[in-house]
Amino acid sequence: MRRLRRSDLPAGTVKLARYLIGKVVVRETPAGRMAGRIVETEAYPVGDAAGHAFTGRSAANNSLFLNRGTAYVRFTYGSCWLFNVASEKPGVGAGVLIRALEPLQGVSLMQRHRKVSILHDLARGPGRLASALLIDKSLDGVDLVAPGSPLWLGSLRKRNVSLTGVSVRIGITRDAHRRLRFYERGSRFVSGPRALSP
Repeated sequence: MRRLRRSDLPAGTVKLARYLIGKVVVRETPAGRMAGRIVETEAYPVGDAAGHAFTGRSAANNSLFLNRGTAYVRFTYGSCWLFNVASEKPGVGAGVLIRALEPLQGVSLMQRHRKVSILHDLARGPGRLASALLIDKSLDGVDLVAPGSPLWLGSLRKRNVSLTGVSVRIGITRDAHRRLRFYERGSRFVSGPRALSP
């Protein structure tokens, strides 16, 4: 597995959301490394009414306006953290929500954090994903392509090519008609209703 470079990340939120399918999220902790293949993302491009950047830059969403490849971590629904990747140039707010992972490494650590043993439930959904990988506000603003980062994006040396599906996003009310959710077809690690992931 190799660490992605900023130049690897395509410019544009929708392109990045599609590109990240099959890439890897790696979390380094004192207890060990955890990693999983990204199998589901959602794009929240510039001007999207459902995006956290829609109302403008603030202290809460500042990381969305940083360089492409920066982590944006936000507590939401009063219950869970969500992990996003800033997707545009500095000063432009937009991001990609990482919705689900296929666990690859550090599975026992993820099981301990989530208090579940079922593999496909460990990181199926953005809240579960953040809980499994111990992603919280302390990682907001982390550069996901910098050497030594505790949270980073990687690529498997052996590419696992699969078909990418597209659907509307999950759990939103504004701009809900937009087909900006991308997922790996046939993956049992994908979240949401089965009807959205044929």
